[in-house]
Amino acid sequence: MRILVIEDETDMARYLCEGLRQADFEVHHASDAASGLRQAQEYKWDAMIVDRMLPDDQDGLSIIRTLRNQQNKTPVLVLSALASLDERVKGLREGGDDYLTKPFAFPELLARLDALTRRYANSAAEVSRSIKIADLSIDLSTRRVERAGQVINLQPREFRLLEYLARNQNQVVTRTMLLESVWDFHFDPGTNVIDVQISRLRTKIDKGHSTPLLHTVRGAGYKFGIDG
Repeated sequence: MRILVIEDETDMARYLCEGLRQADFEVHHASDAASGLRQAQEYKWDAMIVDRMLPDDQDGLSIIRTLRNQQNKTPVLVLSALASLDERVKGLREGGDDYLTKPFAFPELLARLDALTRRYANSAAEVSRSIKIADLSIDLSTRRVERAGQVINLQPREFRLLEYLARNQNQVVTRTMLLESVWDFHFDPGTNVIDVQISRLRTKIDKGHSTPLLHTVRGAGYKFGIDG
């Protein structure tokens, strides 16, 4: 399970990361809001632990607001020394899924993470097993894809690519995100595998239709949806 820890205080960050690794989590750390937000946007996480007070212009809640506005639903546990009822309520209303005040007991943090990820997994399982974008429909159970009523036959990797793009509708998806989420590569193999698959998928999805759905965002990656 992959956890992103956004915490600027060195000793606290070390304590969190070491404890989580001992509990068999894969942990990545960001020490400021800018790098934390960038990692949160570029990679897929099972949960995030975000410190409320950060040293730069953004605080932890601004990171969460940005992610929620981008439809990023990754579970977030807010850590903060601000323990008043008003502050806890604010943290939850800004998009945090749970709020834990410092100092805390590590077993409680682990229990809260477990509860967050279980709730997220259960809610994701309850989501409709189909995705519809414009006149394109994707049945995730049967892997049947149609556009304007016409069946589109996709290879397994093409379907995984389409599903990932569709789940991130209208968001820029980078090559790194595709390599990690569709190909399970955690490095760039230095090939044109993404370009080839994108080209094939674009031909099958968009050819013969007046409204393209698969767009290239120059210098950034790809975007799927009506708005290019």
